[in-house]
Amino acid sequence: MTLYRRPEARHWRCEPAPEQASAFHRKLPGYAPTPLVDVPKLAVELGVGQVLVKDESARLGLPAFKVLGASWGIRQALTGFDPDGPDTLDGLRELVAGRGIRLVTATDGNHGRAVAHFGRLIGVSSTVFVPSAVGEVAVDAIRGEGAELVRVDGSYDDACRAADAAGGILLQDTAWDGYERIPAAIVDGYSTLFREITVPASLVVVPMGVGSLAHAAVRHYRSTPGAVSLLGVEPLNAPCVLSSLDAGRVVSLETTDTVMTALNCGTPSSTALPALLAGLDSAVAVRDEDTRQALQDLRDLGVNAGPAGAATLAGVRAARSELDLPPDGRIVLVSTEGRHS
Repeated sequence: MTLYRRPEARHWRCEPAPEQASAFHRKLPGYAPTPLVDVPKLAVELGVGQVLVKDESARLGLPAFKVLGASWGIRQALTGFDPDGPDTLDGLRELVAGRGIRLVTATDGNHGRAVAHFGRLIGVSSTVFVPSAVGEVAVDAIRGEGAELVRVDGSYDDACRAADAAGGILLQDTAWDGYERIPAAIVDGYSTLFREITVPASLVVVPMGVGSLAHAAVRHYRSTPGAVSLLGVEPLNAPCVLSSLDAGRVVSLETTDTVMTALNCGTPSSTALPALLAGLDSAVAVRDEDTRQALQDLRDLGVNAGPAGAATLAGVRAARSELDLPPDGRIVLVSTEGRHS
């Protein structure tokens, strides 16, 4: 286990995410808050009053949370960030009709499918670049949304560079120097997930790939009263956020294969890291074998989790002895995806 701790971060305060993204999501067909699943057996195991799993396995027709960021990021990009621009599917279809717009993105799976899915809904084409580690199930799902798919012989970072060079409207939730505005909009879209968690929590646990979902968690919980503890979890084979937190700056790593494919990222988002340094009080890197066990345990308990989602349970198990949790506390595990097959 590799662990980062900065408990004083829970007392840092920032401005909240804008509410427009959540209002936009509420207008989408099929929108509903995803469930918080009560898992008493895990509460007993972890020695707390309650464990709830935020189950993102059925989100706006897709098996992962990513469509929240992709849809709002696409809306913002297409309208030129105009607050008075169209904010319904019909309005966006009318806006893009006949313009030959193409969306471009790189993905470890869920994000690319979400971009392609929402693009298809409004009538624009998509090209999705995927690194070599992405499996055929995820690739087939992306193609099933009508996207052009390009395999990249390399890592997620390599796929991002290929997408950046491809032309079209680039939709990434990871930021770098000169590319910040659309990633920021995607993070704003993720805020809907946390706005839906209306119960008080002692600890909220989120998976980390490039750190953008954790960024959204920090913005939400550090802009509201209370001192909720936030734990970020990433693979031991790809601990780019934890390494960057330790260094106090963006660190790029060579990653190796991991069962947590959706978290297999070598460089954190440049705009996420400052917020994580200020407001994330814990982070842990977990082994594949521990995530596999957590995945099976969650499925046995009736939770439809994929590997990235199950990482949160593996993470809180690994870090539990280091966390300041009251015996009557409530843990919220964000399970970001359902099973891949």
